[in-house]
Amino acid sequence: MKLGFLFFCALVTTCFATQSQWESNELSSQVEPQRYAPNWASLDARPLPAWYDEAKVGIFLHWGLFSVPSFSSAWFWYYWKTFKYDNVVSFMSKNYPPGFSYPEFAPLFTAEFYDPNQWADIFQRSGAKYVVLTSKHHEGYALWPNPYGFSWNSMEIGSGRDLVGELEQAVRTKTDLKFGLYNSLLEWYQSTYENDKANNWTTRDFPVKKCMPTLKELITRYKPDVLWSDGEWEAPDTYWGSEEFLAWLYNDSPVKDVIVTNDRWGSQTQGKHGGFYNFADKYNPGVLIPHKWENAMTVDKNAWTYRRNARLSDFLTPEELISTIVQTVACGGNILVNVGPTKEGTIAVIMEERLLQMGEWLGINGEAIYGSVPWTRQKDTVTKGVWYTTNKDKSKVYAMTLNWPGTKITLGSITSTSKMTVQMLGASGDLQWIRAEGGGIKIAVPRPDEIKSKW
Repeated sequence: MKLGFLFFCALVTTCFATQSQWESNELSSQVEPQRYAPNWASLDARPLPAWYDEAKVGIFLHWGLFSVPSFSSAWFWYYWKTFKYDNVVSFMSKNYPPGFSYPEFAPLFTAEFYDPNQWADIFQRSGAKYVVLTSKHHEGYALWPNPYGFSWNSMEIGSGRDLVGELEQAVRTKTDLKFGLYNSLLEWYQSTYENDKANNWTTRDFPVKKCMPTLKELITRYKPDVLWSDGEWEAPDTYWGSEEFLAWLYNDSPVKDVIVTNDRWGSQTQGKHGGFYNFADKYNPGVLIPHKWENAMTVDKNAWTYRRNARLSDFLTPEELISTIVQTVACGGNILVNVGPTKEGTIAVIMEERLLQMGEWLGINGEAIYGSVPWTRQKDTVTKGVWYTTNKDKSKVYAMTLNWPGTKITLGSITSTSKMTVQMLGASGDLQWIRAEGGGIKIAVPRPDEIKSKW
């Protein structure tokens, strides 16, 4: 079971240390109007719009042609044609005719049950504050009528729908969530990109003629609040023209004051340049990171996409999901919880259930998550599995335990004062507590049937 404890420390200042670098002017309630030069020194000085840090929890959606075979991963095409993984090659030989090509999956990407309003309702009930949809993955197939994509998109072949546009409208009219888009810079087997690669990136035909025009069109058309870049790793940022693009994004785009970006803008930029840092997939360091970061992770432990052959044991339990949220936020991160829709346009029931369970927990304990900041300590010095956050003015400390503590719990990191009160989120009244031997406090815990939280 998981609990959200609330500690209210009135008139106590010695308990709280300054958060130094993490609470620098990196975050701002309003991005001051200024011109950013197309170089990292200038771009990295842009304050991160405050809504992002306050949101804490987002939903990631990996949806594309890989959802048709719904086997292995979003890298299905590359695993089949380049890596030639035995399980993928065998899957294709057993289930598809000889000579079948990956583009032949496109007409099968039908999305006939896609109801963006229903998706938006799930996201609202999940407790997430933003959603990020894959507009185009490494396969190059776009989920909107991309004019630079040579008809390789969902409007021209497949569902016959603007899948991005429909979700953008539903999210913005039916919820209070921010809307974001993922975009892969590279495209597997695209001839112009392959030619630039063969020239060791000395030519730049792909970014100039296709990649960057596509990005600008995507931004101008849908005005996303998040631009989640990927597919950067093979080439340097100078090849992609990332500095020039981000200067346009921050200076002249229609979302220049609100948009947040990540750090995937070239082979050497992760954890160094951009907006928030992703570092690597499923990054969860367990310690405070001085720069704003995000843990992009998956409900399915083994894939970012829907898999028809997945088993129940492949999915995070509610306890595992909530534990990941708690640890991530305690260390200053946001969490982006990924689910993979089906080719028909549905979200698998097990994934929907996990999102709704997350929302139920956040509905009770969200005070310890949304708008919180890291506390002096990220985890307790005495009791394992206890993680901390605090509110912005440091008047409250939230301790979240990942295990049911029984009738009492000792918190070694809390310095007691005569004016301190202890409460539990989801329970009524103050909790009884005493000073613990050796330091900290010992709290009497209510019975499970006296609280609202299931986890």
